[in-house]
Amino acid sequence: MGQDESRPISPSIPPRQLKSRSIESVAHYILNKPVSKIVVLTGAGLSTSAGIPDFRSPVSGLYANLARLNLPYAEAVFDISYFRQNPEPFYTLAAELYPGKFRPTLAHSFIRLLADKGLLLKLFTQNIDCLEREAGVPGDLIVEAHGSFAEQSCIECKLPYDKDEIRKHVAAKTIPRCPSCDGLVKPEIVFFGEQLPAAFFANRMLPVEADLVIVMGTSLTVQPFAGLPQLAREDAVRVLINKEVVGGLGSRADDVVVLEDCDEGVRQLAKALGWLDELDVLWAETRPATEQRVEQPELTKDEKLEQEIDKLTKEVDETLNLSKWHDERVRGDVLLAVKQDTARRTAPMEVATVNETGIDAASAPGPKPHEDTEGSLGHVFPASKPPNTADGKP
Repeated sequence: MGQDESRPISPSIPPRQLKSRSIESVAHYILNKPVSKIVVLTGAGLSTSAGIPDFRSPVSGLYANLARLNLPYAEAVFDISYFRQNPEPFYTLAAELYPGKFRPTLAHSFIRLLADKGLLLKLFTQNIDCLEREAGVPGDLIVEAHGSFAEQSCIECKLPYDKDEIRKHVAAKTIPRCPSCDGLVKPEIVFFGEQLPAAFFANRMLPVEADLVIVMGTSLTVQPFAGLPQLAREDAVRVLINKEVVGGLGSRADDVVVLEDCDEGVRQLAKALGWLDELDVLWAETRPATEQRVEQPELTKDEKLEQEIDKLTKEVDETLNLSKWHDERVRGDVLLAVKQDTARRTAPMEVATVNETGIDAASAPGPKPHEDTEGSLGHVFPASKPPNTADGKP
């Protein structure tokens, strides 16, 4: 279990556990091995499609957009020494990142699906946003390697602090204090200068037990988290779903590299597993209650064809009905003309025009044919009708 070489494995070297180094083969492996222990490792890329910026992207990253907080350096917002002196910048940032403002992504729901199927041995995440929990992943299956907003405590006496109280402070951008010692309170996010949670060290060897390790949305640059994929056994399958190759993944016989964003990568895997409908249902459950539109599953090719046929049939029916109406209208106009001609023949001294109601159109009060009350043709050509100013409205 030494460090993997960084160069990719030669295509001429066949896989050992998989039929090929592809998503389809990973799906076959999961379903037929059968796989029962999957470890998932995630980073900030898992949450970017939820609208949460990652930390280190040069332009869009969190650190690149903290100038407005007047920090001595960007990372100071997560530095415990700086926090002791000036906690305001952190709580300004916390108001923007606090759980409840963002919806879990499709990739978060995929991890929930693994848990529901009893396949998830453990999720190790570098993220502090709690979106895994909001997606429904059980807390006992999550190791938040860098802490999270899930719990909070006094930095002096370590007394836990009420979650509802800290939420009020975060919303108001005020600084919570410990009711026991008046020390500063902060969420149990690991700041620079603090130790990783004990849960990380208690579980860090679990990748050794895994049949499959899935790595998603991480640069694997921060230790000791970055070393977790190398703990997987040589006969375990490793899958990387990421925008770029990282951490030596792709260097083993049973490594599969998917250079996609996390949501697209898990959609491909779920489709290959035959789980896509289940995944879409789970993700729909995370939609905020205030949104009324119901997420519709993607239509199959046959369903799309049937929908198109129904649309064409409706258009044909409407065309036929229009033709029928046109025929009836023409017959009605002809009949009216015959009646008017008969009236003229039986009353030769009359020169007035009789309208459909039998009233002399020339002498009747109101507008004449093809004339409205303003004397324009607005009733025939609506675009030419002048504005109605009778009621003072334009």
